[in-house]
Amino acid sequence: MPPRSSGSTSPRRAAARPPSVPRQLAAIEQDGGDGELRFADGATLAVTSLDKPFFPAVGLTKGGLMRYYARVAPALLPAIDGRPLALKRHPDGVAGAAFFQHDPGRAPPAATRVAEVPVEHGGREPRYVGGDLATLLQTVQLGAIAVNAWHSRVGALDRPDYCVLDLDPMPEASFARVAAVAGRVRAALAEAGLHAALKTSGSRGVHIVLPLPGGTSYDESAALAEALAAQVAAAHPDAATVERALAARGPEQVYVDHMQNARGKTLASVFSVRARAAAPVSTPLTWRQLARVGFDPGAFTAATVPGRLSRLAAHWRLGLERPNPAAAIARTVDGGRARQRHR
Repeated sequence: MPPRSSGSTSPRRAAARPPSVPRQLAAIEQDGGDGELRFADGATLAVTSLDKPFFPAVGLTKGGLMRYYARVAPALLPAIDGRPLALKRHPDGVAGAAFFQHDPGRAPPAATRVAEVPVEHGGREPRYVGGDLATLLQTVQLGAIAVNAWHSRVGALDRPDYCVLDLDPMPEASFARVAAVAGRVRAALAEAGLHAALKTSGSRGVHIVLPLPGGTSYDESAALAEALAAQVAAAHPDAATVERALAARGPEQVYVDHMQNARGKTLASVFSVRARAAAPVSTPLTWRQLARVGFDPGAFTAATVPGRLSRLAAHWRLGLERPNPAAAIARTVDGGRARQRHR
């Protein structure tokens, strides 16, 4: 029997592995903007208008945004795995109109992950669920820019695995003021025997994220956030406030927002791009970085973050790998309630 030529194809040979997703996206964008992605598991996803400018100020297209998410997926996907996603769609990019969408529509692509989740008004509705690249890219295909994920995961939707304080500065507050308030929160955490991970919001603020032990309820998470926020605002009223009304806040104060800890509330995920002109990214920090004089959160963008991904992802893992002690959480909540009673 003659030897098989090197150019022959065996019917038993596995199908060729597709090119990397970023390479496919670049090729589709260069070839008119419409095409079909193929994933290593055989799944496919139709994508369109990849050449549409999404961030004109920095030259980032819809396809470029997808390529960013494909590059950071190894760090981003574990963070949103199992979490229902809420979409804010920008079909024409940051310069166009935007609208919210929660359900995935009548016929979501077969490659995407969808689950029925309980909703506020009763009953259950479908939601996209994070954790795989096809679903993430489908949200961008629909025009979503930020990745907004629940604090809990499918299978335990009543049990958040983190609690968040969102430091939101008033217009005249500098980022140095935000960093100072974050330092006050860190001191309160240390005093209580608690710890947190830290990331930029992707705007002018900071997210302080406390990992929670299994079984924590949303009520407990909300009470913990409220106790910490109220303690910091009471001790440093010149810099921090918990006043919800804008008119009640000073022009240089930082709002310590503890109100985002309820089922169905979402947070811009770590490594999420935000819908602002320069394509800023919500990026993990160390406390030492935050305290550095002249630190600029605007340095973290869709153009700069992928090259630093390994180090940044390590910061995030380290901050969240150890849940806070249930006993310390209970003491903090009890202390907050006692302070409220004595006001």
